Amino acid sequence: MQINLAGHHVEITSSLREYVTTKFTKLERHFDHINNVHIVLTVEKLKQSAEATIHLKGNELFASANNEDMYKAIDSLIDKLDKQVLKYKGKINNH
Repeated sequence: MQINLAGHHVEITSSLREYVTTKFTKLERHFDHINNVHIVLTVEKLKQSAEATIHLKGNELFASANNEDMYKAIDSLIDKLDKQVLKYKGKINNH
């Protein structure tokens, strides 16, 4: 799984990059057919947001989350993507 991390009005530090990669390994444990992940972290005044696009074989999943804390935004983003990945995995297995 290749992770592309970009920041808009925020500097991507090594601790932030490590936090994101450890959180995305959770998704990889649930579904190992993830090819590429593109993450954009954005800061606008007091609103910090995280957006991610997951490229799967033949499909894409997108989610975004906003919070006052970047780490909490990343956590809620992972929760949303986890639900989508598990739903997609269930569709494939049932089909």
